[in-house]
Amino acid sequence: MRQLFAIARNTFMELVRQPVFLLLMTASGVFGVFLAVVPYFGFGDDPKMVKDSVLAVMLVSGLVGAVLSASASVAHEIRTGTALAVLAKPVSRAQFLLAKYIGLAGALAVLTYFNLISSLLSSRMAYDAYGSTDTLAFWIYMAGVVVAYGIGAFANYFLNRNFVADAVAALIVVGTLAFVVINFFDKEGALQPFAKGVDWRLIPAAVLILFALMILAGVALCCSTRFDMIPTLAICTAVFVLGLMSDYLFSERSAQGQWWASVLYAITPNWQLFWMADALDNQQKIPWGYVARAFGYVVGYLGASIAVAMLLFEDRELS
Repeated sequence: MRQLFAIARNTFMELVRQPVFLLLMTASGVFGVFLAVVPYFGFGDDPKMVKDSVLAVMLVSGLVGAVLSASASVAHEIRTGTALAVLAKPVSRAQFLLAKYIGLAGALAVLTYFNLISSLLSSRMAYDAYGSTDTLAFWIYMAGVVVAYGIGAFANYFLNRNFVADAVAALIVVGTLAFVVINFFDKEGALQPFAKGVDWRLIPAAVLILFALMILAGVALCCSTRFDMIPTLAICTAVFVLGLMSDYLFSERSAQGQWWASVLYAITPNWQLFWMADALDNQQKIPWGYVARAFGYVVGYLGASIAVAMLLFEDRELS
């Protein structure tokens, strides 16, 4: 068990030290907040358009992050021989893969949390045709990003620490503090009740998106045992697109008793179960009971994905 958590911790640290992870995290967070300062002229649906957009950014950035992280943690280590060095110690291949997935899931959780902060802030900043841009919140958030990068640069130059890892940690801390500070003030800078206007219903929606990303990470890990990054990205994109259309392609045919449709409908992840942006309309809520049932679906699908990954990895030549 100690080896499992040691490999998982090292995997997590290696992933958050990747420059592409910092770039993806910063770009998705900043773009999510930027979406709230753009006028849409949406006939009163502007706030809903912002919420849908930031959730879509969260999902797409997580998809890219899952593929890049899985390729960096498995395929790259197989190609460079690091996996062989680790498995030469008393570590089984099953432990190795499971630890890699735990570290990968932790990195995706960090990415999703930072995007959730920007999503909650965007829900507060969104305005319709009768409102105005919340420039105060936008510039405070941007200042927080600059400060986080400055902390990473200071630690790298004076303390000889890893810039990317410290910048990621600083983004999490400073981004959270910026969110708290912003929500004490309104657009004009006057004090207001804390978090007035924030749509907290985005939290269960973001948790469901994290569940979807965990399934994608399992698929990406499975592919990374045999393929490099580009084929893994292609396969995961195909699985993602197919899962979006699974209800249309397989549901009705499965109900009619066609066995091939039943098989494909069962093995294809149904992303519609995790996309609850429409439920945020008309003051509806996402029940936490539904989130718990979705977690059961995630556990079952992940168990199958990791089992297939172990089967593919068992006879993989590492030398």
